[in-house]
Amino acid sequence: MSAPGPDTRMSAVAPGERVRSPSVRGTGAGTPAAGVGWAALGVLAFSITFPATTLAERAFDPLVVGAGRSVIAGAIAALTLRLSGVPVPDRRHWVGLIAVALGCGIGFGVLSALALHRTSSSHGAVVIGLLPAATAIVAVLRIGDRPGPAFWMASLLGTVVVTGYALSRGAGTLHAADLLLLASVVVAAVGYAEGGRLARELPGWQVVAWGLMLAMPVAVPLTLIGAIRSPAHHLGAAALAGFAYVGTISTFYGFFAWYRGLAEAGVARASQIQLAQPLLTIVWSLPLLGESLDPMALLAAVVVAGCVLVTQRARAG
Repeated sequence: MSAPGPDTRMSAVAPGERVRSPSVRGTGAGTPAAGVGWAALGVLAFSITFPATTLAERAFDPLVVGAGRSVIAGAIAALTLRLSGVPVPDRRHWVGLIAVALGCGIGFGVLSALALHRTSSSHGAVVIGLLPAATAIVAVLRIGDRPGPAFWMASLLGTVVVTGYALSRGAGTLHAADLLLLASVVVAAVGYAEGGRLARELPGWQVVAWGLMLAMPVAVPLTLIGAIRSPAHHLGAAALAGFAYVGTISTFYGFFAWYRGLAEAGVARASQIQLAQPLLTIVWSLPLLGESLDPMALLAAVVVAGCVLVTQRARAG
């Protein structure tokens, strides 16, 4: 096969994605409004992640679910990269791709799966409500924007609300599940912000695909350890469907839309769409898991959504 031309990296795209001109940023000639739509599609995909993870853990060890989802996604990513003939990214992209690998490729999946083994999907959704604000903060530090006082005040209020909710449900202490969820927020925020930045230069699907490739040396051994420690049991259609969902949609295909949205609409504006994710996750958890509606969780999710909305508007202004 002949060597790729100078603009092959920008034109190598997934099926159905528009060809990129090398003069246009990674996600092509999309508008900010279109970017918001792509981000909304990504949030819809991600909103089912926690219920699907909980279903998968009915049959599989949490470590198998958390790391194994990256193995499944990594296998799909490797095949996609191979069939698309995508060249290896430039050296300047690798620091960002390592952050994507550690944050979205392996970190969030493992930490959140371990947490959901100890708490409900609805509870986890509330804590994850901090993720949009955390993503914006990382983007501020990485990209160099300087938001005003309103941003920081709303972000602090959101943090207080989430921490207060977690303490109220943990008899005055943060349980291990809460700490794991908070850690997952941090690593995911880094992966989101770095991925959004890289998606201005590379198509979003390539960003997540290469991130998954870098995560595989960690994901495979962790999956094997989990499988040996606790072999699968009580296999059922729901558990298999949940595992398949987090391994395909949550860890790979959802990022096609999400990173494209972050790049086209901007990290701040696109991450605002994620305000709906905790509420959507709570709604999904009712029919899929049979969880009862926790009024405090719903109230906390609404308040956090309002706080993050203020942070996004303040940052954009």
